Amino acid sequence: MMSDTDLIKLYSARILALAADIPHLERLDAPDATVKRRAPLCGSTVTVDIKLTDGRISAYGQDVKACALGQAAASVVGSHIIGCTRDQIEAARDALLAMLKSDGPTPPAPFDGLEVLRPARDYKNRHASIMLTLEATLEAIDSATKTACA
Repeated sequence: MMSDTDLIKLYSARILALAADIPHLERLDAPDATVKRRAPLCGSTVTVDIKLTDGRISAYGQDVKACALGQAAASVVGSHIIGCTRDQIEAARDALLAMLKSDGPTPPAPFDGLEVLRPARDYKNRHASIMLTLEATLEAIDSATKTACA
């Protein structure tokens, strides 16, 4: 059971501010791909719509139904996703997972704001929710790429 001190540390003012200000909450009318991901343990869900232009995210929409940590991750990702390539998003996903699982380095720019979630490394039951947005975005890119090549 978390103590009050642990909860205060985990749900910092910065995390709560990010959760309250998630960009790109409008779904796209005609996305190249849409992916919905769910974290089985907590039930958090994220639905991501993307448009790709020349291998970069050119439009992005998201519907986030997650805890404050998942919302904060969606906020950081949404703030910096436009213009990013699959490689940048994959590097952020891999670094975020390493940061949470083994106290690895902060994800690279432009996703270095995910550092705010480092205190969640001790709460493994929150990791899946935090990872949802990046994982859904990568899956959407893969889906859009396959569709474009078909």
